Amino acid sequence: MNNSKIYKRLYKDYSKKFINKILLSVFFGVLVAASTSSIAWLLDPAIKKIFVEKDQSLMIIIPLSIVVAFTVKGFALYFAKAIMIKVAEEVKKILQSQMAKSLINADTQLIDQKHSGKFISNLTYDVSHITNMLSTAVLNLFKDSLTLFGLLFVMFYQNWKLSLIAIIMIPIAGIASKTLGKRMGKVVTEAQEKSGFLNTHLIELFKNHKLIKIFQREDYESERTDNHLNRLKDKNIKINTVYVRMSPIMETITGVMIAILIFYSGKLALVGDIEIGNFFSFLAAMMLAYQPVRALSTINITFNQGLSAANRILPIIDNKNKITDHEGSKDMNIVNGEIKFQNLNFRYNSIEKDVLKKVNLDIAGGKMTSLVGHSGSGKSTILNLIPRFYDAQSGDILIDNQSIYKVKIKSLRDQISLVSQDTTLFDDTIKNNIKYAKNNVSDKEIVAAAKFSYSHEFIEKLPNKYETVIGENGIRLSGGEKQRLSIARAMIKKSPIILLDEATSSLDAETESKIQDALKILTKDRTTIVIAHRLSTILNSDQIYIIDSGNVVANGKHDELLNNSELYKNFYEKQIRKE
Repeated sequence: MNNSKIYKRLYKDYSKKFINKILLSVFFGVLVAASTSSIAWLLDPAIKKIFVEKDQSLMIIIPLSIVVAFTVKGFALYFAKAIMIKVAEEVKKILQSQMAKSLINADTQLIDQKHSGKFISNLTYDVSHITNMLSTAVLNLFKDSLTLFGLLFVMFYQNWKLSLIAIIMIPIAGIASKTLGKRMGKVVTEAQEKSGFLNTHLIELFKNHKLIKIFQREDYESERTDNHLNRLKDKNIKINTVYVRMSPIMETITGVMIAILIFYSGKLALVGDIEIGNFFSFLAAMMLAYQPVRALSTINITFNQGLSAANRILPIIDNKNKITDHEGSKDMNIVNGEIKFQNLNFRYNSIEKDVLKKVNLDIAGGKMTSLVGHSGSGKSTILNLIPRFYDAQSGDILIDNQSIYKVKIKSLRDQISLVSQDTTLFDDTIKNNIKYAKNNVSDKEIVAAAKFSYSHEFIEKLPNKYETVIGENGIRLSGGEKQRLSIARAMIKKSPIILLDEATSSLDAETESKIQDALKILTKDRTTIVIAHRLSTILNSDQIYIIDSGNVVANGKHDELLNNSELYKNFYEKQIRKE
């Protein structure tokens, strides 16, 4: 997307809806320009009438006029900036909201490709640059341009010859600004990358703080953190250094201009072409013009920062999901809950090998089916394909003879509950975590689900019971308690299909027994596909599939597989030794 398209997009989608406020801010910018110009213009009659002609009638009027001009300028500047601050925050909220919605609804594959810390950097670091461009830069563009125009008018009014010399600084400043602006875009992109790396690192530090302590890697991680901070610091120094490079350029230009003007004014004064009042008014206008010229010379840098950030954010907002409802999709209607995989092939991306190869499964409705195999054999991938977290490259998945690719995704996922071994909970109350699967449930249903999942007993012992906030990912709960809450959450949904990745963590016998009993209640008369790690689960299954390197190598009941599958026999013997 080129720069002109980005500007049009930002105006159409974000600035246009606040155009009335922006125009009001511009109006106050006009007042700032008019009052600033009047201050310079008033110096001419002030010097001429009061100091030269000794006119006492203007000794009160001119000073009061100057006070009024400064007061109008101050209030107008305040209102102009206050309005644009509100506009900026509104635009910021819209950008962040759109980006968050895009990421929430994004395909799982997109989220997997990028660390969450980099998305957070986009949401904070990049958005701030865009809002700064849309608010501060836009206001300054109008305000300072109008102020400069007004002051140039005063300068030409007082002496056009001096004015022609003075305006040479404007194109020189513009050339310098354009050069620095290009450099700024590159540096800002590099700084955003470093900010993303830092966010990624910090998230991992907080997530793995126990691991850091047990392996005594505090010094190592502190050093890594300092390295990330140093890289970001260096980039921020570059940004600000580039930004302030205009100062020596502008100061030098201004100094040279004033020296030339004083010399030339002296020449004009000797021949009577300029009066003292005209000169001081001109000089005041030129000195006041320094600020808008300097601001306009750096505005290109701000625009380049915003454009660089927009190039990273807009593609995220515009992201089109690959996993969508196909044309003519219908609602899924489940009767028995039978699931069939037909010649299914799947790979995570085009450069990788197939993870699943011509997989055929026939899963009976209302029964428990176990998937058994080594780590990395493709069991979790099979589970992830059923709710369409990913789409297969070829083949089909049917539920009650309805292709999952020809039904609406919402209606498909309404029929499925997932209980993963990596239990995910929110930093919220127990009550809200349980009802997350179905928001419109009563307290009575929540308590019932907690009782069936054997969670109610430990919940009642907590200080605030169901209103207890459990911390990030349930940090205040034990592993067994978190698992039971995730089962309660699945129970609330009452889905006919249960996908279960059995936990491998070692639990005490009593807790494991409660979890097994809770799972029996959850899966009763429901189509259940379980990645089995426990021998008891496998023995209770109605059907077992052996998965090896993405292939289904055997299937049947326990006794059949024990006689017919060497892979299953080895797995079974290992489980016996464990238990």
